Amino acid sequence: MVSVLAAGDNVVDCYQQLGGIFPGGNCVNVSVFAKRAGATAGYLGAIADDSAGQVIQSALMSEGVDLRRLRVLEGVTASCLIGLEHGERVFLGQNLGVSRFTPVEADYEYAAGFDAVHVGKSSGLDDYLAGFASVSALSYDFSQRFDDQAHLQTVAPMCHLASFSGAGLEEANARRLVETAVDSGAEFALVTMGSRGAMLAHKSRIFRSVAVAHTNVVDTLGAGDTFIARVLVGTLRGEEPEKVLADAAARAAETCSRYGAFGYGDGGLDAVLMAPVYAPWWKGVIALP
Repeated sequence: MVSVLAAGDNVVDCYQQLGGIFPGGNCVNVSVFAKRAGATAGYLGAIADDSAGQVIQSALMSEGVDLRRLRVLEGVTASCLIGLEHGERVFLGQNLGVSRFTPVEADYEYAAGFDAVHVGKSSGLDDYLAGFASVSALSYDFSQRFDDQAHLQTVAPMCHLASFSGAGLEEANARRLVETAVDSGAEFALVTMGSRGAMLAHKSRIFRSVAVAHTNVVDTLGAGDTFIARVLVGTLRGEEPEKVLADAAARAAETCSRYGAFGYGDGGLDAVLMAPVYAPWWKGVIALP
């Protein structure tokens, strides 16, 4: 069985229209979706000892994600305010809370026990990628940061899997992006393109998949993370790329059929927004009584 450690960002996604909160963040999501894809999974990150942090921790424990290197700190857990427009998520504001951390030697020793370590652009860990890549295969989510060629040329050579979110990219530009990532040194390069499917590059080959139609799309949040996790697990297993992409597309469609990236909704939005430690910041983003 392959193993995946996700290191970095976590958040409680606060859905304004629903009045509820859901655990999330790229790295939290990838750890859960890798576990659901059949991998052993761990999460390395920092939350606060508050109700929002408990939502994240409880969900990860329920999913069987290893948390032995989870930090629980004083302060507030990261939060992100989410709006929905025709099922598409809209980011309205965020508070990083205590989610940013500096890896220590024990973290690298822990990471060495996994087949791959996944880090996202939002994790704030770019200065430590080489350390993770020295002990395990590296998966990195560039998200929409694909115009920074210097960054791409620096990170791609360390990557087993380089991932990009390219919903707005033309087909030719998406193809050029994954080809550039592989030419720069990434073993695999993935670009997800929303309703237009995805593209995976490996060596000199490009594999293409179409999106799976779902009759009940309510929330696209987490679909890309679902795709990344399944492709990461599949490439580590040595599965056929076409099979991996097809299954990833099906799983991403299922993610779009529920609110929150992977469920575990809690009705405590007001408690988060109105709590004394959160309210001063959120008042600058939305109108609070």
